Amino acid sequence: MMPLISSSVCEGGLSSDRKKLEALGELTQAPAMEQAEGFDSTKNLKAIYFEGLDYQGKPTKVFAWLGMPQGKADKAGKVPAMVLVHGGGGTAFKEWVARWNARGYAAISIAVEGQTDKRSEDGESWEKHEWAGPSRVGIYGDTSKPIEDQWMYHAVADTVLANSLIRSLPEVNADKVGLMGISWGGIITTTVIGIDERFAFAIPTYGCGDLSDVPNQYGKSLGNKVAYKEVYDPMLRFDKVKMPTLWFSWPQDKHFPMDKFANSYQAVAGPYAVSLIPKMGHGHGPPWSKPDSYAFADSIVEHGKPWCRQKSLKREGSKVVVSFESSESLSDPVLVFSTDEGVTGGREWLEAKAAGVKFGETYAVQAELPEGVTGWFVNVRSGELTMSSGYQE
Repeated sequence: MMPLISSSVCEGGLSSDRKKLEALGELTQAPAMEQAEGFDSTKNLKAIYFEGLDYQGKPTKVFAWLGMPQGKADKAGKVPAMVLVHGGGGTAFKEWVARWNARGYAAISIAVEGQTDKRSEDGESWEKHEWAGPSRVGIYGDTSKPIEDQWMYHAVADTVLANSLIRSLPEVNADKVGLMGISWGGIITTTVIGIDERFAFAIPTYGCGDLSDVPNQYGKSLGNKVAYKEVYDPMLRFDKVKMPTLWFSWPQDKHFPMDKFANSYQAVAGPYAVSLIPKMGHGHGPPWSKPDSYAFADSIVEHGKPWCRQKSLKREGSKVVVSFESSESLSDPVLVFSTDEGVTGGREWLEAKAAGVKFGETYAVQAELPEGVTGWFVNVRSGELTMSSGYQE
């Protein structure tokens, strides 16, 4: 039985809740795990349960897929690893683990709503297991409950515990464990990286912080929700995020606007890179089927820094110059821009060719902003990989 965090016993309402949330970073002991029966496990890719926090006085378990790779071990025989967190409507995805295993990483994909990866009888949801904790209630819709009964509190704890579990395995290099979350998993990721500093890097996908005044479903739900603003908003802790991060999304995303995405990565203390792929789509498949997350992870594991990131950005009138620092050859510079107003995900996004010049490991892109531009960024490519400048308005 995994006890509830109790290190914060001071009075103070939301201040106390924030301390309790941040104390989840103390869950550094590997939770007990067991193989889950009735799933198509193999020697190297297994369905498991591991112990979560107690919920309403009862023990919980977290369903997950845990996989080990065939290769990429270092001289000590250890491999890097990933913790993977699904978004809304998702679960612990076996395929996601297998994709990382194929690239030489151990990986654990967790289900954060008490579900397995078996479809329910109606085919529209996932079967719940008997040790489930809380389910997500809309957009932070359960903050009137004690924090120990809130879904995001447990989702953060599950992610920290998954890190503690995978890094404890003898085959894993504990100094090279990364975190990737998609959509709601991206929100969880951006929350966790300000709480669990043990991760070597993180890849928030779509999800971000600073959502309380977005003119969409998030702002509608969070505008008057003080608990989000004072306890959960990842912006509260980005100054503690020193690990390298890749912020992975697309300009047409209707859930997480580009300005809020930019506010998030600009607030982190550590090095960051941005990859905004026009027309990528929102879902689990698009980001894990593209090479960008894997290439970023490889660059951190092998060299300790992103393979490419923006070095500088200068604007004089309508002329902009963006410099990228890259260990790989860059090409195909384009200006991605919009002249529309409103939430970025609802705008039309256009592309115009830009000029690029290489100076050693620096690649400078010069572009002319069109009249009436309301938002823009520059993209460069290296083969199938895309890197972006910071989003500008």
